[in-house]
Amino acid sequence: MNYFLKANKNLLTYSLIIIIFIPIFGINFFISFLGNILLLLFLVPLLLLVLIFIGFNSYKSKINTCSSCGAISLEFSETCMRCGADLRNINQSNKLDTKPSESTIEVEAEEIK
Repeated sequence: MNYFLKANKNLLTYSLIIIIFIPIFGINFFISFLGNILLLLFLVPLLLLVLIFIGFNSYKSKINTCSSCGAISLEFSETCMRCGADLRNINQSNKLDTKPSESTIEVEAEEIK
């Protein structure tokens, strides 16, 4: 047995390295690899949802409603496609600058007899 150990010292050293060190680092690598894949599986849909939300908000900000007929059109058109009303004044006026008292309709109640 001593002769085998002396003759195959390199074989014994390499086999111990393969048996002890590679499984430890291999398992660590495998666990971190699976963790990264799971992280990507959760973060990619989240990133897509954020991109969809940003795209929807930018599209929503480019939509105009005609004050005459109520038709919806994109920001690029200058006149309403349905009634021909001028949409440039809608583009220039900011809806956040109007006071609530100017945009509400006051209704008087009447008693029916």
